[in-house]
Amino acid sequence: MNFKEVKKSIPKVDGKGLLQGKPAYTDDFVDKNALRVKFLRSPHAFAKIRSIDLSRALEIEEVEVILTHNDVPRNPITRAGQGYPEPSPKDKFILDQYVRYVGDEVAIVAARTGEAAEKALDLIDVQYDVLEPVLDFEEAEGNSAVIHPEDKIYEMFPMGFDPKNNIACSYTDTMVVGNVDKKVEESDIVVKERYYTQAQQHTAMEPHCATAYLDYQDRLNIITSTQNPYHTRRIIGEALDKPLKEIRIIKPRIGGGFGGKQAIHCDIFAAIVTLKTGKPSRCFYSRKEVFENTFTRHPMRFDVTLGATKDGIIEAIDMQLLSNTGAYAEHALTTFMVAGSKVLPLYNKAENLRFEGKVVYTNTCPAGAYRGYGAIQGNFAMESAIKELADKIDMDPTELREKNCIKEGETSPVFKVMGEGTEGIPQTMESCKLDYCIKRGKELIGWYEKYPSKKIGKNKVRSVGNAISMQGSGIPLIDMGSAVLKLNDDGFFNLLVGATDLGTGSDTILAQIAAEALGIPVERVVVTSSDTDTTPFDVGAYASSTTFVTGNAARKAGLNMKEKILEAGAKALDAKSKDQVIFEDCKVNLKDGTKSITLEELSSGLYYGYAEDMQQLIASGSNTSPKSPPPFMSGFVEIELDLETGKYEVLNYVGVVDCGTPINPNLARIQVEGGILQGIGMASTENVVYSKKGKMLTNNLMNYKIPSRKDVGKITVEFAESYEPSGPFGAKSVGEIGIDTPPAAIANAVYNATGVRIKTLPITPQKVLKGIQKLNKE
Repeated sequence: MNFKEVKKSIPKVDGKGLLQGKPAYTDDFVDKNALRVKFLRSPHAFAKIRSIDLSRALEIEEVEVILTHNDVPRNPITRAGQGYPEPSPKDKFILDQYVRYVGDEVAIVAARTGEAAEKALDLIDVQYDVLEPVLDFEEAEGNSAVIHPEDKIYEMFPMGFDPKNNIACSYTDTMVVGNVDKKVEESDIVVKERYYTQAQQHTAMEPHCATAYLDYQDRLNIITSTQNPYHTRRIIGEALDKPLKEIRIIKPRIGGGFGGKQAIHCDIFAAIVTLKTGKPSRCFYSRKEVFENTFTRHPMRFDVTLGATKDGIIEAIDMQLLSNTGAYAEHALTTFMVAGSKVLPLYNKAENLRFEGKVVYTNTCPAGAYRGYGAIQGNFAMESAIKELADKIDMDPTELREKNCIKEGETSPVFKVMGEGTEGIPQTMESCKLDYCIKRGKELIGWYEKYPSKKIGKNKVRSVGNAISMQGSGIPLIDMGSAVLKLNDDGFFNLLVGATDLGTGSDTILAQIAAEALGIPVERVVVTSSDTDTTPFDVGAYASSTTFVTGNAARKAGLNMKEKILEAGAKALDAKSKDQVIFEDCKVNLKDGTKSITLEELSSGLYYGYAEDMQQLIASGSNTSPKSPPPFMSGFVEIELDLETGKYEVLNYVGVVDCGTPINPNLARIQVEGGILQGIGMASTENVVYSKKGKMLTNNLMNYKIPSRKDVGKITVEFAESYEPSGPFGAKSVGEIGIDTPPAAIANAVYNATGVRIKTLPITPQKVLKGIQKLNKE
C-alpha cells in the first residue's frame, strides 16, 4: 500500500530536545524547596515489628515528618497497574507491621535536606521479632512459615489464592485440551525435561522518581516516571482513601521502563508526605533501591513434556509451571498465564495440550512486570525442548519448527482457553509470516553452511542456534486507548493521548498514524501525552498495546477530524454538502476545482468570526479490540565457544520479525535490537543472587552484569512484508517480540557446539565448562 506518513522513518518528535538536555524528566520539575523523602528499610528477610521509637530522630530540626504503619491508611492494594478488576491479589499495604523481604519499607522520613533525612534514619530504633524466611520457591508451598498471615488481603476474582499455604495463584485441570497423558503414552517419541529461568533486573537508565505538590485548588499533583498514569491515579486514590478528582498524575519523559515502572513505587510515598505536610516532596530511588526494592522478573521452573510421531508431528504438549512472585503477588497470575498463552499457540498442530501450575510467595524481592514477561521464560523451556525433540528424531530443528508452527489462516485452541488472567478469546491468524521468518533467518545467518557447528581451531568452535516466538498486541477487550485531535488557528493540530512514551517513540508513531488518517503532514501535529487532567484515558504502556490499541484510536480520531473538516469546509465554500468537497494538501477543495480554502483560512474563520458557524473543531477516537494479533519472530544466533574455558561470544544475532506494517521502521528496528540485547543478557550474564539470609548481593551495576552493545557482534533485524487488517494501517505490536528468543537460541547453539544442554539460566562459562568436563569423563 502507498502511505504518505506511516512506514516512514522520521525522527522522534522529542529527540532533538532530549539531545539538547532540555528539562524533560521528573527530576527536572522538582520544587527547589521540596522535602527529601527517605526510607528506613528492613534488614531482615522476614520479621514482625515489635516497636518503633522515633523520639531521637524527631529531635532533628530539619525533619518534617516520620511515618510508620501506625500513621498511614491500612487499605490492601496491588501495586501492579494492569486492568480492573485487578488480576493480582490485593496483598500490599502502604506500610505494614510485617516486613517480608530485605528492603521492605519500615518508615518514611521527610526532611528539608537529604542529609537530615539520612541522619534521622540512623536514629530510629526498631525492635523486630525475626521470623524464619522462605527463600527457596520450591519449598514455599505449605511451608510452616506463612509469609502473609494478615487479614483483609483478598483476590478480585477466583485465581486459587491461598496465602496460608504461600500460594498467590493456582490453576490445575482448567487449561486442558484433549487427553495429554493418553497421547503422550501413544507417541513414538517423548521428550520430558525440566528447565529453570532466573530473576532479572530492568536496569533502566532513569531510576524510579516522583515529586508531589498541592496546587492552588488544594489538589494533589504527582509528577512521576510511570508507565500508566491512570492506573497510578486509581491505585493511589484507593490506598489513600482519596477521591480521584483530587489527584492529578503527570508523566513527563521517561528514561526507560521495561515494565519496572508499570506499578506504583515512590509516587505513593511522595504523595502521602505532601498530604501530611502540605509541602512539595521529592522521592528519588538510588540505584541500590531500584535493584532491591522495586521488581525483578519472575523466576520460574518448567516441566515440559512433548509427544511426537517419528516424522516430527507434535501431538501433545504438557507444561507444568512453578513461579516465584517474591514477597508480593504483583502480576503473579498474568505472568503465569502468558508463559503458556504466548508459547503454546506457536505449535498449533498439537491437539492435546495441558498447562498447569502455581505461583508461590517467598521472602525475596517482589517480582513484577518485565518486558516479555512470562513469554521469555516459557519460550526458553519450550524452544529448548523442541531442539531436544529434533535431536531425538534426527531432524533439523528449523524444519521441525516449519512443519509444526502456526501459519496464516490458522488458529489454536489456546487462544480461547487462556488469556491474561481469565479465559481467552478465539482468534484466527489474519497475518502470520512466521514460516517466512524462519526461512529468511536461515538465509541471513547462513544456516546450512554452519549448522550444527564447525571447529575453527584447536579449542574453538563456531555454532548456530534458533528459536521462534510470538507475543500479543494488547489484552483483548480489556485494554482501551483513546486520542483527541484539536484543530488550532494557523491550521495545525494538537494530538492528545493518554498513552505513555517510555523512550520507545510512541508519541511519534501515534502522530504518524493520526496524520496518515487525516491526510496531513506529520509536521502539523503537536503531541501532548500522559496527563490525567488534560489527556484522554489510556491504560498505559504495557502488554505491547500502544501501537495496536492506541494507534487504532489515533486513526479513528484522524478519520473523525477529517469528516469535521469536510463539513466545515463545505459550508465555507457554499457547497450543498460535504460530498461536493475533498480534503487534500491541507486544503478543502470543491470537486469541480472552482474554489478552495486552506486549513489556515478555515481555522481563522471558525475561531475569529469569519465563518457563520463559529466552532472549535475537535474529534476523538477510542479503541479496544476483540483480538490481539500476535507479532512473530524467528531468532538465529552464531556463537564462538572456547572448549577450554566454556566462554562464548555472540558473533551474530539475526531477528526476522512479522509485526505487520512497521509504522516507523527505524524505531521498530531499535525496539527489536534493544529487546534482543536484553534477551542476550538474560541468557548469558544476568542473575539476581541472594545471601543465605535473603540479602540481595547483586544490587549494583558492578555486581550485576548487563551486556552493552560492545559485548555483542552483529545484530541484524529484518521485517517480513505483512499486513494485519485489524491494526492501524496494518500494524501489530513490536515492543516485546525481540526479547524472547535469545535464551533458547543461545542454549541451542551451546549444545550444538559442545553437546552440553544447559537447562538453568543464565548460561555461564562455568556451567558450560562443567558440562564439557562431565562429557569428557563419560
